[in-house]
Amino acid sequence: MKPTKAYIVLFALLICSSLVRAQYGAQQRGDYYFSKFSYAKAIPEYELMLNGGVNTSYAHQQLAECYLLLRDFKKSIPHFEAIIHSDAISKDHYFKYAMALYSDGQLEASEEWLKKYKKYNKNDSRVNRFLKEGNLASIVFNSQERYQLDIVTFNSEHSDFGAYLHQGKLYFASGRTNHLTKGNYGWNNEPWLDIFWVYDDIPFYEPEPLEGNVNSKFHESSPVYSTDYAKDTIIYFTRNNYFDKKAAYGAENEINLKIYSAKRKDGKWMEDRSLPINSDYYSTGHPTVNKERTKIYYTSDMPGGYGGTDIYYSEIHERGGIGKPVNLGPVINTEGNEMFPFINEEGQLFFSSEGHVGFGQLDVFSTITNEEDEFVDVINLGTPINSPADDFAYYGFPNGIDGYVSSNREGGQGSDDIYRFRFSPALEVEGYVTDGINLKPLDSVQLTLFDQKTNTIIAQTFSDEKGYYKFPVQRKTPYMIEAVRSTHPHKNVFFDTSKASFSQKTLRQDIVLDPVLDLKLLAGLKKIYFDFDMSNIRRDAAIELDKVIHVMNDLYPDMIIALESHTDPMGTHEYNDDLSERRAYSTYKYLIDNGIEKNRIVSYKGFGKRRPVNDCTSFDDCSPEDLELNRRTEFPILQIKKGKQLAK
Repeated sequence: MKPTKAYIVLFALLICSSLVRAQYGAQQRGDYYFSKFSYAKAIPEYELMLNGGVNTSYAHQQLAECYLLLRDFKKSIPHFEAIIHSDAISKDHYFKYAMALYSDGQLEASEEWLKKYKKYNKNDSRVNRFLKEGNLASIVFNSQERYQLDIVTFNSEHSDFGAYLHQGKLYFASGRTNHLTKGNYGWNNEPWLDIFWVYDDIPFYEPEPLEGNVNSKFHESSPVYSTDYAKDTIIYFTRNNYFDKKAAYGAENEINLKIYSAKRKDGKWMEDRSLPINSDYYSTGHPTVNKERTKIYYTSDMPGGYGGTDIYYSEIHERGGIGKPVNLGPVINTEGNEMFPFINEEGQLFFSSEGHVGFGQLDVFSTITNEEDEFVDVINLGTPINSPADDFAYYGFPNGIDGYVSSNREGGQGSDDIYRFRFSPALEVEGYVTDGINLKPLDSVQLTLFDQKTNTIIAQTFSDEKGYYKFPVQRKTPYMIEAVRSTHPHKNVFFDTSKASFSQKTLRQDIVLDPVLDLKLLAGLKKIYFDFDMSNIRRDAAIELDKVIHVMNDLYPDMIIALESHTDPMGTHEYNDDLSERRAYSTYKYLIDNGIEKNRIVSYKGFGKRRPVNDCTSFDDCSPEDLELNRRTEFPILQIKKGKQLAK
């Protein structure tokens, strides 16, 4: 059995609807991946937006930055070119575009855009700094400050660092006086480190030492929770070996680090074993594991690295064994020291380094990977996470917003201190566009976002079949949304993002549009034709009248109308009055016979040629098109909602 034409059309509409939903969802997915530094995953989502014609200016902007951060400069340039001349984009894009051109070898064009950028940012030192030594990815990322930093209340006058959250308890290393009274070690005359914990959500909680024998007479730090082959919870932690004047181990008073595991027994954490990646001849420390508990990452100065301490990983086998060390390579590791790795929920690597371009000594960096999960660049997280001092031991919560970092910057309480940070996620405004009479969703509403400060267009989109829309917006900025639909008058809606909380990701801004009081527009009517000197409803006219029935019964069930039929000026009044009356009655009867209640059409009347819409009087002074304009049927709306009469 062959499908009917109606089924084919319905199937096509369903496919189109699915594609539209996918394209609108692509922006949400793309922005999520972008915020997690997963630029290779974000690219196909933004490309889907381009293919569907959804918010294309924004998609080009995001694709340009994705390719720029992945160091694929040639691919970034066409996307910059698609938006760079728009008044709606930030002038920061002039700089980014110039950097893409510079990296692609287009030096003259790069200089031209740098000059344009400097007109708006005369004091920006990035221009000269980048051309000298800068890191492109870091500069792009740090165009806006994204973190808020506060020192925690449980720091001591000694060293406190390396916070890690597990089941509501925050674990960290500290040199504060403890139950072992271990004294000081000679390197910096600070107390030996132990692992302590506090409740993360209880301010001023007095830190307690980790229960069990993990804490010893030497240093312990950097605890991270994992599971063993039996799925029991274990801890990996760092402990040092202290060799006094033993030449076989290098210089006098040499300290080497090792990674140990511990298991919980009778409510206490008991040391279990030294990991096979350890050695008496070099250090391994600062462990972290990925979400799947299949890899352990750590710091080591083992032979064969790139210099100083490097970051390595080892596979964690099903039975709990630890595989051979694998160096993360020269994109991550430098001639300097790289240490304190951390893997977040999305598998993104964060670490500290003194070898990459930064603000001072150790800085915190994140990584950029391509589609093959290969490291292609690193990003300096910028201020205030980083400072001229040592900044290290970055730890982010699974929510992607909160976390901790350690630093010995000025203004702290001890030699190292722990700071809590909040990451400012991308902010979006979203909402639903609905009809003010029937409260049903309105699709295909064109929505244009304006920055009120600059009176420039930021982005455009359309509401989907559920009336839903979404825009990315900046914080602390006033905006206006212009909503346009042929069936509803234009409306401007104003909102301000200044009151959005630091962690807030979305603002809700619903839009209500009242319908136009024109049934032709509401129903999307084409001309209703009658045969010459005839009043019967033709098949093509019936299609149009069915649209009227849909609007009156399905969309506005309280609507009351009148019917008016008009003719062209040819012929006598008697002839045209009779013809228009017959046509008005035929229209009325069709509507009643097909489900419109009689009391919703208060009258049907023919006006003949008495109400022309132009000055036509005969074939001599009118074209056939002008004459046809007068042959029309009108549907004046008398009421669209109960209790509100609109016309007589």
